[in-house]
Amino acid sequence: MRVWKKLVALGLAATMLVSLAACSKGTTEEPKGDTSTGNNAETSGETTASDDKKQDITISFMASQDWIQDAELELGKKFTEKTGIKIDYQIVPSDQYNSLLMTKLNTGECTDIFAGQSGKFDIQTQYNVEKNAVDLSGEGWAKNVDTLAAAELTVNNALYGQPIQDVSSVWAVAYNKQIFSDLGLTIPTNYEEFTKVCDAILAAGKTPIYESVSDGWHHVLWFPETAVQAEVKTPGLVDKLNKNETTFAQDETLKLILTQIKDMVDKGYWGDNYMSNTYADAAKNIASGEYAMTIANQGFGTEVNKVDPNFSADNIGYFVMPLADNQTLNVNPSGPSRFIYSGSKNMEAAKQYLDYMASDESLAYLTENVSKFNKLPYSNAPSKYTDTIKSFYDTYTSQGTVFQTAVKYVNPQWMDIGSSISALLLGEATPEEVLKLIDKTRSDQAIAAKDPAWAK
Repeated sequence: MRVWKKLVALGLAATMLVSLAACSKGTTEEPKGDTSTGNNAETSGETTASDDKKQDITISFMASQDWIQDAELELGKKFTEKTGIKIDYQIVPSDQYNSLLMTKLNTGECTDIFAGQSGKFDIQTQYNVEKNAVDLSGEGWAKNVDTLAAAELTVNNALYGQPIQDVSSVWAVAYNKQIFSDLGLTIPTNYEEFTKVCDAILAAGKTPIYESVSDGWHHVLWFPETAVQAEVKTPGLVDKLNKNETTFAQDETLKLILTQIKDMVDKGYWGDNYMSNTYADAAKNIASGEYAMTIANQGFGTEVNKVDPNFSADNIGYFVMPLADNQTLNVNPSGPSRFIYSGSKNMEAAKQYLDYMASDESLAYLTENVSKFNKLPYSNAPSKYTDTIKSFYDTYTSQGTVFQTAVKYVNPQWMDIGSSISALLLGEATPEEVLKLIDKTRSDQAIAAKDPAWAK
């Protein structure tokens, strides 16, 4: 297999660690229902021994880019006002985060709180949460966590993480309803219909799909999310993969998905700038009308409306990615989560922060102020599903768990898969080579984890 040197620098424009202090001043809307007493030295000028002790505490929180929303930073400020405990948010570029996190965990120098993707396999084999994280089962908010989400954060009946984002939403094709209506297009139910939709959009002088390879992660979604179709085509595939009884390279559906990803690019469906586009600009580009579709969660309509108030949030519809003729809803109860480092010297302060973030008031504030959050995975979180979103979910009666959660040793190599798919798009790798590399990395990780299925 060729070495794809030109991809080493891909997506590395942002290389510096960004630290955001939650105690900085701001003028944005404050969370509703705040119960701050206002009697710490910072807000009232009065000082007590107890207040001094609290104000000496700063807890560090490291997370990947796009995992911590502005609304959480605002809540962090309110938490500081209420408790005196400051939060040092350390936001790391997504293509660098996992390796940095693993280095910190392995050297015993991790931040008080670290963010990581949930997944019952990964948190045990990759993060080794039984050693590196704190058991949170006894925290008051733990009983409110959605059952499926909690299962992906649990090892040996102990809960080790707290969900950060909405996991009820799925990654789907978000499309401009007006463009579809103007061109007389209907939602495609297979890949052939999808190509006809894209061809019609191209003929109208627009780019069918806004895709962003430079971030390193977004373009990967087309593969493991649509891979639910491989389980449909070959029932029991996931179980065999987890038992090391078959490989990715042996499955024809997985090969077809990668082939069709390359086909989309070759036909111009992703436009000319897909390698340099960034996901942060997705809403802006869809609002412009120059692009008709992108891959997004079900809060994307609100994000577009935020960019352009004249663009109705309801003008964005959704359908599943139809690669390999997939019509199964790709669900994923896993997502970015907060963990408290077992070596933290500020463990109790970190627990206070997690408790605050899972309160009724904080969950309501996050839901109201983060466009892509419709229902956070807590029983005490509100819901803001629209008729469009409900209709989307009702359309797909069959559901399947995405491969990065269902299959061992896939999620930890997400960014590596991104590099491999980038090579595929540039003609520097074949679908077969990409699958074989995924298999090799899975094997290496399994052996390192002493997985008995790989000890044969």
